[in-house]
Amino acid sequence: MSDESTPEPETAAPPPPPPPAEALDTGYTPGGVPTFDSVREKIENRFGTSVGASELAAETPEGRAADELYEERQRAAAERLAQIRESMRSETD
Repeated sequence: MSDESTPEPETAAPPPPPPPAEALDTGYTPGGVPTFDSVREKIENRFGTSVGASELAAETPEGRAADELYEERQRAAAERLAQIRESMRSETD
């Protein structure tokens, strides 16, 4: 062992902490309640999805057949209702 003293490594000051990250918008308050914006966004997404799905469904042959069947039933129901109303008018005269 020699009498030479080993130099102590200089301890550097720890680096400054990074700036605080901006709070992420989770869509909930600290109490766990959904924010108005997050609820509105969910509703808009669901509405857009349903509109898109119905548009896609209407473009398929099955979708067009279902639309035609529905309209045929609506016409038949309107005709039957007109017959019932007419028969009720003739009975009261």
